[in-house]
Amino acid sequence: MTQRTHAGRALALGLTLLSAPAAAEEIVFLSTQLRPIEEAQKVRDVILKDFDGEVDFIPEDVGPFTTRMQAEMATATGAVDLVGAVHGELAPVQDGLAPLGDVMDQLGDRTFNPTFVELGKLGTGEQMYVPWIQASYIMAANRQALEHLPDGADLQSLTYEQLQQWAANVEEATGERKLGFPAGPKGLMHRFFQGYLYPSYTGGVVRPFKSPEAEQMWADFKAIWEHASPRSTSYAFMQEPLLAEEVWIAFDHTARLLEAFRQRPDDFVAFPAPAGPAGRGFMPVVAGLAIPKGAPQPDAAAKLIGYLTQPEVQIETLKAVGFYPVIEVELPQDLEPGIKIAAAAIDAQSNAKDAVPSLLPVGLGEKGGELNKIYLDTFQLIVMRGGDIAETLADQGEKLAQLMTETGAPCWQPDQPSDGPCPVE
Repeated sequence: MTQRTHAGRALALGLTLLSAPAAAEEIVFLSTQLRPIEEAQKVRDVILKDFDGEVDFIPEDVGPFTTRMQAEMATATGAVDLVGAVHGELAPVQDGLAPLGDVMDQLGDRTFNPTFVELGKLGTGEQMYVPWIQASYIMAANRQALEHLPDGADLQSLTYEQLQQWAANVEEATGERKLGFPAGPKGLMHRFFQGYLYPSYTGGVVRPFKSPEAEQMWADFKAIWEHASPRSTSYAFMQEPLLAEEVWIAFDHTARLLEAFRQRPDDFVAFPAPAGPAGRGFMPVVAGLAIPKGAPQPDAAAKLIGYLTQPEVQIETLKAVGFYPVIEVELPQDLEPGIKIAAAAIDAQSNAKDAVPSLLPVGLGEKGGELNKIYLDTFQLIVMRGGDIAETLADQGEKLAQLMTETGAPCWQPDQPSDGPCPVE
């Protein structure tokens, strides 16, 4: 199927949704996740194949999804039975979602990650979505680097101080800087700052942007960066420099590390991101399942939620599309080794006792790129150009405060909730 054909079909499906409700026996499942043609087909042919019922799985881009949900909210009886989207896409439309406390009670035979269950409440006292699938950002290392770990360091509970010493030890032993970050133009370095470094040192992302704790954080990261590969500013996917052994230690999204684990599972290990003074900051990319208030078939949608969160279906989803379970499962022995490597690291990270989950930004709309630029500019000015830390944070903090005011975006976890725009304190 060509991309144009796929786009035409999506448009036709959207028009169908707008003009008439689905047939009673068919569950309409609208999702921002698993949109690529190959993934969507695996949902239909593999993941849903044993479900007792007919499902019309409709993958949709975020913009049309939000528009569709706003239309659903404006009518008493909609056309969509179930929606699947990441936390930050569900939060803006939560007024149109039905509470799912009763559904969660019916799923008591499975153990959900408690952090994700809490996120599913969307800041309310009720369950607004049921966790569905997850991805994240983790650390990876060539096994050759392990002999250079600092004395007493545990790979599963590293600190940023130990990461700095580890990278220094590797550089001393090899004569090369073998710590790598995806700091290239197409890399995801901004997520490292927003989801990992800031929460680990300050316990927040926006509020403590220019705090004394943030000043210490940037000073410490400058010391870490001294041992980073000079080619880090060109890296997008860290699996490539890992496979080439340009770097031995790296941070990136699981999807951008997976090929290294798949090609050479015996040569690499995966592990949680380091911890700082405020805990082990990490960014779970959590997608949830929700039922619109006007869903024509809420009971059928609840049945589908129960199916998609069964342990065997969670594992099938992992095998088919590479998204990880949100419940406690025992991974099968025949699971692809590369997937198992990443899965263990994600599980250890999300269940760490000192975990500080940091959500993807919420409420910024089309200005999300401006937020990313502020964090990347701060990195460039302080780390790459040697700018004064306090002055840089003050200047960039003003830009961040202006962005929050312009968008009206309230604070998101781990920052404390705000009435109105999230303040930069």
